[in-house]
Amino acid sequence: MHYIDLGIFVGYMLLMLGVGYYFMRQNKNQDDYYVGGRDIGSWHIGLSVVATDVGGGFSVGLGGLGFVMGLSGSWMLFTGLLGAWLAAVVLIPRVKSDPAFADFYTFPQIFNHLFNRHVALVAAVISLIGYLGFTSSQLLAGAKLASGTFVSLGLQEALVLMGVIAVVYTVLGGLKAVIYTDTVQWIILMLGFILIGLPVAYFHVGGWDSIRATLPDSYFSFSNLRWQDLANWGITIIPIWFIGMTLYQRIFASRDVKSAKKAWFIAGFFEWPIMAFMGVSLGLLSKVAFEQGLLIIDLDVMDPEMGLPILLRTILPPGILGLMMAAYFSAVLSTADSCLMAASGNLSTDVFGSWLRPKKENTQIRYSQLFTLLLGIFALMLALQMTNVLDLMLYSYAFMVSGLLVPILFGLFTKYRNPQAAITAMIAGGGVTALLGMMDLELFLDLDPNFFGVFTSLAMYLLVSVVYKIKNQNKIN
Repeated sequence: MHYIDLGIFVGYMLLMLGVGYYFMRQNKNQDDYYVGGRDIGSWHIGLSVVATDVGGGFSVGLGGLGFVMGLSGSWMLFTGLLGAWLAAVVLIPRVKSDPAFADFYTFPQIFNHLFNRHVALVAAVISLIGYLGFTSSQLLAGAKLASGTFVSLGLQEALVLMGVIAVVYTVLGGLKAVIYTDTVQWIILMLGFILIGLPVAYFHVGGWDSIRATLPDSYFSFSNLRWQDLANWGITIIPIWFIGMTLYQRIFASRDVKSAKKAWFIAGFFEWPIMAFMGVSLGLLSKVAFEQGLLIIDLDVMDPEMGLPILLRTILPPGILGLMMAAYFSAVLSTADSCLMAASGNLSTDVFGSWLRPKKENTQIRYSQLFTLLLGIFALMLALQMTNVLDLMLYSYAFMVSGLLVPILFGLFTKYRNPQAAITAMIAGGGVTALLGMMDLELFLDLDPNFFGVFTSLAMYLLVSVVYKIKNQNKIN
């Protein structure tokens, strides 16, 4: 890689660390560190939401889908659009307008209010585990980009590099730094796609006629997928908008209901069609370049998610490559920092909050920074054991969805709030999904383990609720 590109990349990373240091000096209390002072506008929130939800992991994952299946891979983020707009209409008015939630920092605090502290603790552990996995997936995405771009840089060395930068930057700045830099990072990524990645790759492979002649028609079809693919994406991605800690933090950080709803509509639109089609199109173009012999890769050794970074390394001139890599790394950071903040909030507020109650606000922030650092190190160690970005993200999503979706829906939208039922549903749902995922079995209709986890959670919630209702009736009689 040319020293110009290396200079741009290093300069960008140092800038992000500088932003983190700046906001470290500005943060006065946990409101600033975890919910950005609760006064952030719609566009900053909306772009931060989409940057967090799509980010580097889905950018790399979408490139892999475009490489394998073409434009049909864009349907994955269509489920993100549905989830965002559904949450804007249904969830945000319920959460943001409830004065009981006005001073909350985390998602499990809602469980504490609706059920009890034991339910909140179980929810915190599930959310913590899920977001650690998601943070790891983002670090892995950044490492794949770096190792695919820097020829002499191995995947593990790239992981350590990305991990140190993402963790230190997040530890320093807190959520306010995350949200404001997400806006800039998302703009950088969009401009990188629109002005650099897509047009250069398009002309490099020979334009439209060459693209159509190289790939089969299935790559340009929107039906080049099974109904199970869409169903599995839907059951995993749509519900995350109702149980995602990063999303609740941004609801709490919004000024009011109106601005929060606007932010979610903005996020949904940018997910699909904008980001979805740009991501899979770049993956499709990398497939064209591979078929034309322009990329020297062995698919028996390298997974399709590496096709896009290798394409960019091959076609972009010095200087331009550095700008494009900065765009991609900004996307990685915008998701990794948010997920790490979510996990840190779970640990410091929901798990250890009752034991750690320092009187000084500066001491509270230092504890929060320490938890963020420790969790970041653990996420990096987890990433070193994984190989596929999209699988790791979807596993993490599925574990949280199957454990948390049913109890939060019953808690927020019904009067059937049974703590024992909630705990049973969380453990059973998350456990079934995790167990089926590890066993790697051929499941009924080839559906995702998350389907079975969610329905197990629902069944257990209803069963335990009925049992306790019968017991209470017998005591009365």
